[in-house]
Amino acid sequence: QVHLVESGGGLVQPGGSLRLSCTASRSAFSIDTMGWYRQPPGKQRELVAVATGSGTTNYADFVRGRFTISRDIAQNTVSLQMNNLKPEDTAVYYCHAHQEGWKYGVGNFQNDSWGQGTQVTVSS
Repeated sequence: QVHLVESGGGLVQPGGSLRLSCTASRSAFSIDTMGWYRQPPGKQRELVAVATGSGTTNYADFVRGRFTISRDIAQNTVSLQMNNLKPEDTAVYYCHAHQEGWKYGVGNFQNDSWGQGTQVTVSS
């Protein structure tokens, strides 16, 4: 498991911007993919954006063109720049890390880690 800590959430007016940051603790295994998910009130958690170790990025349709994900592999951090925020963007945003590899006594493995979440509220 990787310990993930998010920061940067808060209250912003519609059309405003916020930048979320996530820092991963040191791990014996490298992190293959980092990304952001969100959970609006009363809804299921949904994908926002992901960034692979090779530099590939993917975005959910509802944030494409407004949000930008940036990853610093050396620093084990990932950020989400959110512009032109809308009330429907209100949610708890979670940092996510995915690991794959092999280790003695286990063999191939996959691991998914989640941060505790940071609240983003878009309201007038």
